[in-house]
Amino acid sequence: MQIKLSQDTEELNHALEQAKKQREISISEFFTKNRHLLGFDNPLKSLSTTIKEGVDNALDACEEANILPNVKVEIKQTTQDRFIVIIEDNGPGIVKQQIPKIFGKLLYGSKFHKLSQSRGQQGIGISAAALYSQLTTGKPIKIKSKIGKNKPAYYYELHLDTAKNEPEITKEVEISWEKEHGIRVEMEMEAKYQRGKRSVSEYIKYTAIANPHATLSLVEPDGTKQEYPRATTQLPVKPKEIKPHPDGIELGILINMLKSTDARTLQSFLTNEFSRVGSGTSKKICEGANLYPNSRPSRIAKQEADNLLNAMRKQKFIAPPTDCLSPISEELLKKSLKKEFDAEFYTAVTRPASVYRGNPFRIEAAIAYGGALEKDKPAEIIRFANRVPLQYQQAACSITKSVIRTKWKQYGLHQSNGNIPVGPMVITVHIASAWVPFTSESKEAIAHYPEIIKEIKLAVQECGRHLGKYLRRQHKEKDAAQKQSYLEKYVPIIGEALKEILPDTKPTIVSKNLKEVLEKSRK
Repeated sequence: MQIKLSQDTEELNHALEQAKKQREISISEFFTKNRHLLGFDNPLKSLSTTIKEGVDNALDACEEANILPNVKVEIKQTTQDRFIVIIEDNGPGIVKQQIPKIFGKLLYGSKFHKLSQSRGQQGIGISAAALYSQLTTGKPIKIKSKIGKNKPAYYYELHLDTAKNEPEITKEVEISWEKEHGIRVEMEMEAKYQRGKRSVSEYIKYTAIANPHATLSLVEPDGTKQEYPRATTQLPVKPKEIKPHPDGIELGILINMLKSTDARTLQSFLTNEFSRVGSGTSKKICEGANLYPNSRPSRIAKQEADNLLNAMRKQKFIAPPTDCLSPISEELLKKSLKKEFDAEFYTAVTRPASVYRGNPFRIEAAIAYGGALEKDKPAEIIRFANRVPLQYQQAACSITKSVIRTKWKQYGLHQSNGNIPVGPMVITVHIASAWVPFTSESKEAIAHYPEIIKEIKLAVQECGRHLGKYLRRQHKEKDAAQKQSYLEKYVPIIGEALKEILPDTKPTIVSKNLKEVLEKSRK
């Protein structure tokens, strides 16, 4: 009995000791230990991810303010493994009160609950870059911001309090800045710089392709400057915000919406909080769930919410509106490829809008072929999501999967089973969506939704058919030219032979006339 009491006491003490160690984990603390989830796996990728997040924010801000973007990126090397990254734009700037939160607090942003196409989605990107900078060098992130020509500019230096996920302002002053408006961000971090595949320079080049309305520049650590002037002065169509579609709702989301809605009745909740739900449809849903249309949404119990969701799933809804999307367009995608790749053939396709889990999306594809592109190597695949290049995790992406599954041999290209086609070709695929289904927080690969894979394949196949038609025409013209060259070569010889065999004829004149006819046909 005494032994049992002793064991019980020991277990109780152990439980109490464990309870003392347990505490809430800050989101900043979590990502401090799991920074690979955000794309900060190694010094090389961390530099690229930092610039990607800064440029994405700059382009989004400019477009929302109807400003043609001018984005400058500069990288300075301070030691062998330390670099200063500077990103400057001509956007609308950020108001003084918001600067610390945007750059010094993870999961703070305006786009997470907004259903419309945008580059950023989670409110993690630029603050995660600031966190990585702080972790590797201890240096603060430095920000300049100006919101108007006659407004003052502000300079901030910030740290992140990882225990509280709150910004620590170490410096805050009003300054003079010659720019009319914009943001300048500076971070020092451990990094590695290199050129070539999956590099910063490749990212800037690809960003120029997907954003033909932007002027981009990159100053590399050795002082080399790369300029990418805009290909059009036409801003992208501004995507409109839409409401959630019933087909994409799950029980937990529905319960939260019922608790937080301002609607006074269940019927008005359904018609006001969802897209494509009219008053007649909302009444049918209430009837199917055995709920009164005048019920208070906040008083709907969990089981009743489950019944409501089942009733919604039995209804047929019109597809969600697509004005929340802003595709690049066939014309501009082709124009961008012509600007960046020296090829002999270009084609582009924009598919009609489709839907996955109630989220509208559009797929665009383009091909550049021949010219100065590398032969006898697998085609280069360039992947975009909401105009952002995806440089990593290519094999895990549904875009790559769709390209590989396409039968390229029928379009005149070499392809072995389960591989990318071989030839002098660049294949570009862009998904524009109100919510892109990335496989991880680092936003490098698109999830394998059947609806998305189907649309990518259809877009790529259409481009492939255009290419196949061009290659068949080229082959036919080449074959005809080769046959003509044989005639040009051998007609004079045949003429001389005829002269010897038939001395009374004038075969030289015949051969001369034939040669003239052949030359005219070639012209």
